[in-house]
Amino acid sequence: METLQGLCLSKLNQIYRELPETLSKIFSSRKNAKLKCTLNLEEEKNKKKKLRILIAGGGVGGLVLALAAKNRGFEVKVFEKDLSAIKGEGQHRGPIQLQSNALAVLEAIDKDVARQIVEAGCITGDRINGLADGVSGQWFTTFDLLTPAVERGLPVTQVICRMTLQDILVKAVGFDIVHNRSKVVDFIDDPDKVTVVLEDGRKYEGDILVGADGIWSKVRSKLFGFQEAKYTEYTCYSGLADFMPPYIDTVGYRVFLGLNQYFVASDVGDGKMQWYGFMCLNSAAKKKKLLEMFGSWCSEVINLISETPEHMILRRDVYDRDMLYSWSRGRVTLLGDSAHPMQPNLGQGGCMAVEDCYRLILELEEAINNSSDSPTSEDIAASLKSYERKRMIRVSIVHAMIRMASRMATSHRPYLDFGSGRLSFLTALRITHPAIHSAKMFCRLGMPPLMTWILVNHG
Repeated sequence: METLQGLCLSKLNQIYRELPETLSKIFSSRKNAKLKCTLNLEEEKNKKKKLRILIAGGGVGGLVLALAAKNRGFEVKVFEKDLSAIKGEGQHRGPIQLQSNALAVLEAIDKDVARQIVEAGCITGDRINGLADGVSGQWFTTFDLLTPAVERGLPVTQVICRMTLQDILVKAVGFDIVHNRSKVVDFIDDPDKVTVVLEDGRKYEGDILVGADGIWSKVRSKLFGFQEAKYTEYTCYSGLADFMPPYIDTVGYRVFLGLNQYFVASDVGDGKMQWYGFMCLNSAAKKKKLLEMFGSWCSEVINLISETPEHMILRRDVYDRDMLYSWSRGRVTLLGDSAHPMQPNLGQGGCMAVEDCYRLILELEEAINNSSDSPTSEDIAASLKSYERKRMIRVSIVHAMIRMASRMATSHRPYLDFGSGRLSFLTALRITHPAIHSAKMFCRLGMPPLMTWILVNHG
């Protein structure tokens, strides 16, 4: 009996001695199995995410989309015809306005890149912004861009040089992804792939093609047929002045209104002011003609033109298109000005393109997550249609607002004009035009909630 008890005790002691090692092996085995399972799931997830996105156009929309796609594991290539002079005007074209809605999207896409952009820009939303009468210089209405942003914890509206913004985005995306001197002129949409054709004959295959190539989009023309952009009958002169007006600390940007012409002025930082003069004009004249056209306007306008060197004044004709109400077909879709060109009077053209990028990536990610394997052609087509459907209402409203703002900016007539007849002497009395009161009422009551809606949402 004692021998049996001794054997039992000996066996128990052996078990206790080996227990830690045994448990360690069990837990290690389970941990390894769990880790292996996690790695397998991660590998499967990464494998599913290797969709190849081809982007035509290396402007703001194309580069932001490339950044979002890269950060989420997609394979991406950007094709741009000329990185050294985006939109043909390079460093002298001036800044782009990034309002709170676009900055919030950039933060969601890449916080580090968003930080670099904010640090390089000039905040204008913390000052007075709005519309003013071109002749008297008096405010017509102002917009509060600060309060809606601060209340919701959003970045405040700013402007940034286009070339600086491009440099930040290209470096973040990578020079191996952005192909310069590569203009997309055609594409072939097959059931299992899409192929882009470059101007020099090179071809690249992918799963999705996104046309981000602007108002003159080749992708748009191939998708929905060629149609000429409409000349708006307005010419834009722009200039960059080394000039700090006395109101620099209180005014961010101001749009001066007039009849068949308007003038935009914005602080862009570093002691410089950027301005744009829009007018019905077919002449190639520059500074002299501008001073003739705006000569009777307020000193804020005249001083900016006078302080700008002739060689820093650029001219471009303003073109427009009706927005499309269908952006996608098969494996191909559009974003930004390719789908919904916007005139530059509310500073939302680039912002809407940034919003497009975020929604498109979200829809593609959802297609991947909902598919058991890599998304099929039907999955991709459905996700592109979902992207367009979810963006359409917001973009349509903003597009309509910009069209309305453009007409309002160039039809501003604060005083009655009695022509050259017997009552012409009354013109000098500067009798207020009766429509001006209703216009002011609309701007003061209707514009603030619309502007807030734009700023605090991102589609």
